[in-house]
Amino acid sequence: MFLYVIRRLIQMIPLVIGITFISFLIIQLAPGNYLDQLKMNPQISKETLKELERAYGLDKPLLVQYFKWLVNALKFDLGYSFSYHVPVLELIKERVGNTLFLSITSAVLAWGLAVPLGIWAALNPNRWIDKFIQLFSFTFMSIPNFFLAFLLLFVAVKTGIFPTGGATSPDYDQLSIWGKIADRLWHVSLPAFVLAIGSLAGLVRLVRSAMIESLQSEYVMFARARGLPEKEVIYKHALKNALNPFITLLGFEIASLLSGAALIEIIVNWPGMGMLMLDAVLAQDLYLVMGGLYIGAIMLIIGNLIADILLAKLDPRVRQREIEGVLK
Repeated sequence: MFLYVIRRLIQMIPLVIGITFISFLIIQLAPGNYLDQLKMNPQISKETLKELERAYGLDKPLLVQYFKWLVNALKFDLGYSFSYHVPVLELIKERVGNTLFLSITSAVLAWGLAVPLGIWAALNPNRWIDKFIQLFSFTFMSIPNFFLAFLLLFVAVKTGIFPTGGATSPDYDQLSIWGKIADRLWHVSLPAFVLAIGSLAGLVRLVRSAMIESLQSEYVMFARARGLPEKEVIYKHALKNALNPFITLLGFEIASLLSGAALIEIIVNWPGMGMLMLDAVLAQDLYLVMGGLYIGAIMLIIGNLIADILLAKLDPRVRQREIEGVLK
């Protein structure tokens, strides 16, 4: 397992470099930069602008700028924000926790509901509950997340059922520990539901199909022929084998949730990385944009690594193939 993890970590290095270089290239090739806004101010002299270019390293060739940034980024020195005038890492530390909390809550909600609903539908094929779950799945797969977010935001404004922005209430610091937990869950409920519902709708269909196929397999028929209890047949034999392929999907789900979280955060005014990145892009804040992309890429890669490790743990065949690959 150690060799498997080391190999995966080594494979991540060119991936991080590729993601950050392409991002850096696109940002730099876009017309204008942060200093263009200052050039419109007649009170700022050309000498001051040149000094700022030297201070931020914008007078260097593109490749020199990138490799200087990359060397510093490997030490988690992500530079200085042009627009906020503070280190980029400090800004990200303030926001990344909220994005992770939203994404993890959404993932738990989506997977926690998708598995039992998919099993329920598979155990009752073509009955009313199966048809109802499939109708639910097709309906919410057809509704874009941003449209659902606007709809629920309208309901929240009209009814007050959900908070309409922020991660905590104004009196959060005065609440008890349980009050703080309840307050955080209440504020995350709307964006988490919006973010989870699309994944839930798709996962339910996949779990149902995999479970039906597993229930019709020979090893399940053999288990039933041996007289094993139905619950043991379903949850120990059929479910275990049906869910193995979904571990691979976990990495893609993490990527989908993190990327989807950015748009939902902006719509519902959730103070996460999405709002920060939007402000950075609008202000053409190079190092803040790159810092956000760098941290986002690391989180996605770690998510995929966790999924690979879980799959290797659950499926010895995958682990054996990887070990053989390392030894070769």
